[in-house]
Amino acid sequence: MTDQPSDTQRHRTDDSLIALRRILRATEQYSRELAQAAGLTPAQLRVLQITATRGGSTTPKDMATQMRVSQATVTALVDKLVARGMVQRQRSETDRRQTNVVITPDGWDAVKDAPDALQQRYVRAFEKLKDWEQAQLLASLERVAAMLDAGDIDASPVLTTGEITPPGKPG
Repeated sequence: MTDQPSDTQRHRTDDSLIALRRILRATEQYSRELAQAAGLTPAQLRVLQITATRGGSTTPKDMATQMRVSQATVTALVDKLVARGMVQRQRSETDRRQTNVVITPDGWDAVKDAPDALQQRYVRAFEKLKDWEQAQLLASLERVAAMLDAGDIDASPVLTTGEITPPGKPG
C-alpha cells in the first residue's frame, strides 16, 4: 500500500488552493477598487464607518476595541484621515482628558460613496446562514488559519491584505 494521494485527494487539494487564491484575489481587488474610488484603504474606511455608525463621533479607544487593533494603530489611521479632512479630533465636553474623533462632511461623503465593503458583503451572507452552517464555516476557517500557522497572527475583522498600517508608516 502506498501513501500517495489519490486523484480525488489531489483535486481537492488543488481546489482548496484555488478557493484560497480566489479569496486573496477578491480582497486585493476590493482594496484597489476602494483606493481608486475613495482614495482610502479598507482600514481607513472602517474607521469612517465606525465613526458614522456611532452618530459621527467616537473615541479612539472604542474604535480600537471594535476593530481589535491597538490604539496606536487607530491613531495612525485617524492621523491619515485628519490630514485628508475626513475626520477631526475634538476635546470631549464631558471629559476634557478625552479626545473624540468626529467625522466631517468629506468623511460622510466618503462613507456614502465608497464601494460596498467586502467584509459587509461577507457579513450579510454569513448572517443568512443557519447557525450550524456558521459554526461549521468558522471551524473550517480557523482550521485553515492553523494549517497556515496563522492562528496566532493579530488580525482585525477587516478584509484587507498586508498590514493595517505598515510598520513605520501611518495607515
